[in-house]
Amino acid sequence: MKQRHTIQRSLVLATVNKLKCHATADEIYDEIKKDYPSMSRATVYRNLRVLSEMGEIRKMEIPGGADRFDHLCHDHCHVKCERCGRVFNVDMDFVSDLERGIRDAHGFAFTGYDILFRGICPDCQKTTE
Repeated sequence: MKQRHTIQRSLVLATVNKLKCHATADEIYDEIKKDYPSMSRATVYRNLRVLSEMGEIRKMEIPGGADRFDHLCHDHCHVKCERCGRVFNVDMDFVSDLERGIRDAHGFAFTGYDILFRGICPDCQKTTE
């Protein structure tokens, strides 16, 4: 089914592209709310879901944390700071077809994967020195 391209959807997409920081849905909502106070949280959440399903943005499921939304849709890896929780891109070649090397005894048909490294970001390293 073809999705309509609504004004609200355009605002959500423009905000994700503007933030460029792997923002949470709440961070995106807070940014939109500054200029469009009548926009509801449900509208932002719904449009984030639709945009990620359409491939316009990338939804990142973060274990133990809120989902993040990335303006870059190509395959790439990320690192999450264990102190502040921010997520960054990792500068490395993406390992394509990694799932081919998995020995699976459960019958899965693998469709892809996300790699999330953990570490301490430079800003948080400075606060402990």
